[in-house]
Amino acid sequence: MSKTITQGIDHLGLSVRDLDASRDFFEKALGWRQFGGNPDYPSVYMTDGVSKLTLWECKGDEASGFDRHKNVGLHHFALKVPTADALRETFNAVKDWPGVDIEFAPEFSGNGPKEHFMIYEPGGTRLEISFDPR
Repeated sequence: MSKTITQGIDHLGLSVRDLDASRDFFEKALGWRQFGGNPDYPSVYMTDGVSKLTLWECKGDEASGFDRHKNVGLHHFALKVPTADALRETFNAVKDWPGVDIEFAPEFSGNGPKEHFMIYEPGGTRLEISFDPR
């Protein structure tokens, strides 16, 4: 067996429809902070202190919505929270956020004990938030 060369994900880059709306969602709803960006592209770089996202605004009005059954590439990305209470608190913080579409509210993943919910953030990316007590 060969030794693994990589050391985890450095960052995840997401193309979004509305850069300001996505930045505001991560910053104000989830408590992330911006640590950079490129106004010429345009993009912003966000972190929760552990994970890093680069958000890149799609150009023009032709940005198509995400379809997990038809698009190659990102199916969704998942963020974890430390407790079941934090999962529900996070859901309550984002469920009425402007531009957020709820796919499903907190529920068991399969038979549990992992719990999760799935939304589309304002920029159109499918996002799962999960808590796994194991």
